[in-house]
Amino acid sequence: MSPPAASPRALLHLLFNGARALDVVQTAHQLGLLEALERGPVTLGALCEQQGFVPGRLYKFLDCLESLGLVQREQTTDALVEARYTAAPGLSAAAEAVVGPRSLERDREKYDWRALHGHLPEVLRGERSMPRESFDWPPSTPEQVAGFEASMAAGLGPILEVFRTHGTKLWRPGQRLLEVGGGDGTLAARLVEEHPGLTVDVYNLPSTEGLVARTREKHALGGRLGFVGGDFLREPLPGGYDALSFVRVLHDWPAETARQLMTAAYAALPSGGRILVCEEFRTQERLAAQFFWTYFLMGVDSCVSRLREVEFYLKAFTDLGFQRPEVLPGPFEIITATKP
Repeated sequence: MSPPAASPRALLHLLFNGARALDVVQTAHQLGLLEALERGPVTLGALCEQQGFVPGRLYKFLDCLESLGLVQREQTTDALVEARYTAAPGLSAAAEAVVGPRSLERDREKYDWRALHGHLPEVLRGERSMPRESFDWPPSTPEQVAGFEASMAAGLGPILEVFRTHGTKLWRPGQRLLEVGGGDGTLAARLVEEHPGLTVDVYNLPSTEGLVARTREKHALGGRLGFVGGDFLREPLPGGYDALSFVRVLHDWPAETARQLMTAAYAALPSGGRILVCEEFRTQERLAAQFFWTYFLMGVDSCVSRLREVEFYLKAFTDLGFQRPEVLPGPFEIITATKP
């Protein structure tokens, strides 16, 4: 089930009522209605009996969900209670990810996006920016570094899923991985735990060494989770590894810098070594999912984060001389290729 193609007028109506639409979806999620609808078809009468709702009011509420393309209605009589509803597959999980406990409300509270709201003409002319105290990029204090790395670790779920799905394809016993820009080591720790023959070193700014040390101690990983301090913008990448990964790293830099980092990876890898890039690549759905950050970062010139098409990375791999490029599917994709 997918929403019908919207006319410009219908789309603008939905955008204008966006806050109210989210209120409807959040309410349906909190009440368990989305799960009930996803198990459907279920009649309006049954939903009212289960929850104590007023039929006429629930009918209008479900009309709101139907207008968004999230539920489908079948009605063969005039009796409201006999109307049957079915939700789009995966709706409950999608709502949990987008408007549930880990919703963007947390980001809206943390980052003062209101500094831009109502002032976009000034923002676009460069006359107004996001206050530095609201978003300092790159992080410059130990507290900011720790906060940034913690926020990155909190969003690892989809990345862990794609690495778990393709783990047997990616890793062999005895391999060593360098995770470039590997944050506080949370992803590295999970990979080491799930693949006993794998050793991972996190390559990151020296200021993050303590964060990785805490992760190593927390997971009791000993020498299988290491740390290498450095600055990939100023130094060659370390050698001696079977694979180098960039996980949610390259999209934060201009295209030329991203190419330079992939070039550095090629230089550091041995023959037969593998590069891995894991990101959210640019699609219409992901542009929509990233709307808050796109809006917010309009006022932050120092951060050039952007979603890129998967073809950008595939072309870069080919131009550099990597062989057998492959896109491994998942909630985040992994692109991998091998140095000849």
